[in-house]
Amino acid sequence: MNQVRYYSLDVFRGATVALMILVNNPGTWSFMFSPLQHAEWNGCTPTDLVFPFFLFAVGNAMAFVIPRMQKSSQSMFWQKVIKRTIIIFLIGLFLNWFPFFKWDNNHLIFKAWKESDENGIRIMGVLQRIAIAYFFASIIAFYFKPKKVLWISIIILIIYWLTTIILGGNNPYSIDDFYGAKLDYQILGLAHIYKGEGMPFDPEGLYSTIPTISQVLLGYLAGYFITKQGNIKWFNKIIPTTDYPNYRLVAGLFTIGTIALIIGYFWQLEFPYNKKIWSSSYVVHTTGLATLAIATMIWFIEILSIRNILMKFFDVFGKNPLFIFVLSGLLPRLFALIRINNGQNEQGEINYVSPFGWFYQNVCAKTPGIPEIGSFIYSLIFLALFWFLAYLLDKNKIYIKV
Repeated sequence: MNQVRYYSLDVFRGATVALMILVNNPGTWSFMFSPLQHAEWNGCTPTDLVFPFFLFAVGNAMAFVIPRMQKSSQSMFWQKVIKRTIIIFLIGLFLNWFPFFKWDNNHLIFKAWKESDENGIRIMGVLQRIAIAYFFASIIAFYFKPKKVLWISIIILIIYWLTTIILGGNNPYSIDDFYGAKLDYQILGLAHIYKGEGMPFDPEGLYSTIPTISQVLLGYLAGYFITKQGNIKWFNKIIPTTDYPNYRLVAGLFTIGTIALIIGYFWQLEFPYNKKIWSSSYVVHTTGLATLAIATMIWFIEILSIRNILMKFFDVFGKNPLFIFVLSGLLPRLFALIRINNGQNEQGEINYVSPFGWFYQNVCAKTPGIPEIGSFIYSLIFLALFWFLAYLLDKNKIYIKV
């Protein structure tokens, strides 16, 4: 059977990138609407869906690429996967270090790899986690059939759950007793761990990256199911084949997504939804929601043939997802080196802000109403800027891929 290319998947991927940019760039972190904030610890907000949805989309894309790789040589497969993994990881590390200089007492100084035993350049991050998860998921998808891939995904999640309990402290799901924090200290070093949680703790640490492999694999399986239009032996016993494969496909995706949500709900009664330790229940829960989201998009876009301006808006982001996401992180860091005099504080010291900071404080923050409105307007304008850049690239047929 020839693979059917679904425009819905392009829209899904683009929407995920757009939301990543939106939630990562508020006018100020002090004022954000609650749906745009991550859960403080346990729980799952709409913002907590963005990263796992992106990993799920990575898996979806693999479903179209892996079959082609399996028809080529193993050496070609390893060459492509290793190259892509290294490049994505290094881009993430580059993003953490960029722009290599910072202001200190009105002087620009070089950002050393390790300034002290406690401070240095963070090693892990979003792109680094994507690279690692992609690497291992690709190997598993390449060498195993889909049915075994499913079992491997389940085993990974169960082992992660059990090792978290066994190796953790008295409260293994807490930030203080989570085993992954101890492992990151030992491997990465205190200087290279994220410090934004009130204590050294990396929400994209090495240990908590293990279940993200399953997240990508489950996305791959969903993509495989889509490429086969639901025409899979075991599924044929549940819903017989029909002359309307898209209807059958949507029914299958809704069924699978609902089952995943039910499993995730009961699992979280013991192992709570938690993005920062990427709990197994969180993987199953977000996978279920991602599957339902794709099923809904297929229904509206492929079956009802609704392709409006909103679809095109998100599709543009999906044409250069990695480049646009990286650029959205690079520009604010680069512009942070430019300082604008924004008046004096109560101590009479000059208050310097970046051009982006100046725009927020002097334009967006002056929006009438609660401060969250101005912060959100800034996010929307920031998103519109990068949509325009993505649109120009697409218009000129420029597609930057790794």
